[in-house]
Amino acid sequence: MVYKLRNMRLKIDLHDIYSSSRELERSLTDIMQEAQDKKADLIEIIPGKGSGQLKKYVLRFLEKGYKNVYHRIEKDDKNWGRIFVHFRWSK
Repeated sequence: MVYKLRNMRLKIDLHDIYSSSRELERSLTDIMQEAQDKKADLIEIIPGKGSGQLKKYVLRFLEKGYKNVYHRIEKDDKNWGRIFVHFRWSK
């Protein structure tokens, strides 16, 4: 009998901490570490629609520090204020 593990999805909403760069960086680092520890399939990051500066910050943060960790980044085409970070873990 083969069991398929349930897909693990993590979610972080950045609306409340957008003005504190230190807390923002810590929260993003924590969610990426949690994804690695739990071998999550997906992280949903919600920077919000706003002016787009927070979304740009998140994308730069991911590309600068975690490029070799995630598989791909998807910008939601239906909701401009949402980013998906996909992972592919080896068995």
